Amino acid sequence: MPYENIVTEINEGILTITISRPKALNALNTPTLKELEHAIGEAEINKDAKVLIITGSGEKAFVAGADIAEMSELPTVGGREMVMLGQRIFSRIENIDKPVIAAINGFALGGGCELAMSCDFRIASENAKFSQPEVNLGIIPGWGGTQRMPRLVGKSMAKYLMMTGEMIDVTEALRIGLVDKVVPQAELMERVRVIARLIMKKAPMAVRMVKRSINHGLDMDLASGVFYEVETYTTAFATADRVEGMKAFLAKREAAFEDK
Repeated sequence: MPYENIVTEINEGILTITISRPKALNALNTPTLKELEHAIGEAEINKDAKVLIITGSGEKAFVAGADIAEMSELPTVGGREMVMLGQRIFSRIENIDKPVIAAINGFALGGGCELAMSCDFRIASENAKFSQPEVNLGIIPGWGGTQRMPRLVGKSMAKYLMMTGEMIDVTEALRIGLVDKVVPQAELMERVRVIARLIMKKAPMAVRMVKRSINHGLDMDLASGVFYEVETYTTAFATADRVEGMKAFLAKREAAFEDK
């Protein structure tokens, strides 16, 4: 499928998906969302793609939200369909069986912030800014923001940001736990690739089970979550990579994992 609004590139196991609508600060309209969904679907089945990076083109914006020009013309049913499309895609990103890193290179507003929160973790450049300004438009976050943000920053802080629509800089985002690391803008993509390469050195099944155990366990009570952890632990323990990892540790050598 040829893309008009995103760019995909795979290099040494790292699949980078770049939202590329620079004139609209990479805002997400319906065609862009559908292209993103297709790219995620391709990544799910691409055995060469070990880690995904999602970013935006240019130096100003990661994603400056949903495309308000499109949304302003939608009837209620159209607004519902667009929000359900975004939710479906962001859930696929959150639950894909591969690590997904958001490389946030500027404004992450509204739907852009929600996209970043659907990734496994967020590395931001020093010029990044964040907000959920939907109340200024008479709506609320609809692509998972009211659910993912409280899980990251706490209930009261999420309410504050969403009720005020306040924009925060990257220092505040780091303080409250909305982002995980801050790096110079010129170094952002290389620093994210370093992290991706580090993850790819680990046992692939173990990495998948970490993601699965955390994602699903947070939707359970503690007793159910720790029981689920037993199941994901056992899945990893049954692999040849577990045998290799323990042998390598005891022999004081680097493990050679093969995803078995």
